[in-house]
Amino acid sequence: MGLGTIYTWSLFNQPLVDKFGWQLSSVAITFSITSFALAFATLFSGKLQEKWGIRRLIGTAGIVLGLGLMLSSQVSSLPLLYLLAGVVVGFADGTAYMTSLSNLIKWFPERKGLISGISVGAYGTGSLLFKYINGSLIGSVGVSMAFLYWGVIVLLMIVIGSRMIKEAVVSEAPVSASANQVAQAGNGQLEPKGAVPAIAHNYSVKEMLKTKQAYLLFIMFFTACMSGLYLIGIVKDIGVQLAGLDLATAANAVAMIAIFNTVGRIILGALSDKVGRLKVLCGTFLVTAIAVAVLSFVPLTFGIFFAAVAAIAFCFGGNITVFPAIVSDFFGLKNHGKNYGVIYQGFGIGALSGAFIAAWMGGFKPTFIVIGILCLISFLIAVMIKPPVYGEREQQATDAKAAKWKVNPHTVR
Repeated sequence: MGLGTIYTWSLFNQPLVDKFGWQLSSVAITFSITSFALAFATLFSGKLQEKWGIRRLIGTAGIVLGLGLMLSSQVSSLPLLYLLAGVVVGFADGTAYMTSLSNLIKWFPERKGLISGISVGAYGTGSLLFKYINGSLIGSVGVSMAFLYWGVIVLLMIVIGSRMIKEAVVSEAPVSASANQVAQAGNGQLEPKGAVPAIAHNYSVKEMLKTKQAYLLFIMFFTACMSGLYLIGIVKDIGVQLAGLDLATAANAVAMIAIFNTVGRIILGALSDKVGRLKVLCGTFLVTAIAVAVLSFVPLTFGIFFAAVAAIAFCFGGNITVFPAIVSDFFGLKNHGKNYGVIYQGFGIGALSGAFIAAWMGGFKPTFIVIGILCLISFLIAVMIKPPVYGEREQQATDAKAAKWKVNPHTVR
């Protein structure tokens, strides 16, 4: 929950503009920098965990995150705000987020979807709860001092929480697991308690990047993140400009996104354990495509606007939950933090892409059309993608070598 409080950033935009006279667009860039730094940090979190251990790493990240926010209370220039509230806070948040999520999935391998939903659901709940806490702080002590108190609270939450964590240890899965079990894992089917692990091999990052599945998952994750993050950033403006709502009514969509985002994480995460994760992704991409089409082509009323926004937020929350479990289904648990860290770069790129596409194409509707097309492409990928089968390429190389030398392939290694 402490890590999720960064999603209250929109509350600080206008107060910072009022205090320092900066451009609103310039202040809003801070959160894009935070999101990009968060995603970038996940590339290194696995290595840092191996060196420091999870308690020390998350505790240190909590201290750095808290200090970054506290020092932000003293800034009076945009570059310093970008450095502290953007780069420092984002990097610390991403480090702790990835390692805590990956550790939970390792502890509960038979309920990966549910535990991912609870974990990232807490992340969303932190943003919803602190919407009121930070809003109250800004109103009572001012925007700069609000950073100070926010940093102290978050530092305590994360450091205390880190002391309660026990690190999961995953050994190499036996190589006797069948391809059928691997297929079941990719479809999210649960094995009986005590069954052998579904994945026959724990892929390293290097091995994962040799599979086509890694790049297909990246495309899907990028699409999911861009659709949700772009909406979060401009939902109030959509309500005013496209649906003709007043500012107060349109602002309610911000809270509604937080609620449906959190609910989607828990419901779709648990559902993915029962019906299959790829089936859930097919549904979320299809619903998102329909919702952005409605926002683009249908005359918006109060009800239609809120229904479309709620659908996108619900699906975005579910996608953020399901992808960590899919990466473990496809590539194993042992190196999950590092492998998911690579796929997670779709989050950082997605956070920036929506705004760039909107600036390039000139508005909300063209951007929604691009998002809709990407969702349909990702839907087709989700229909066709299958888990990688480790050893298939290696066996083909061995057979070719054996044929060349006319020997028993089982003796060639």
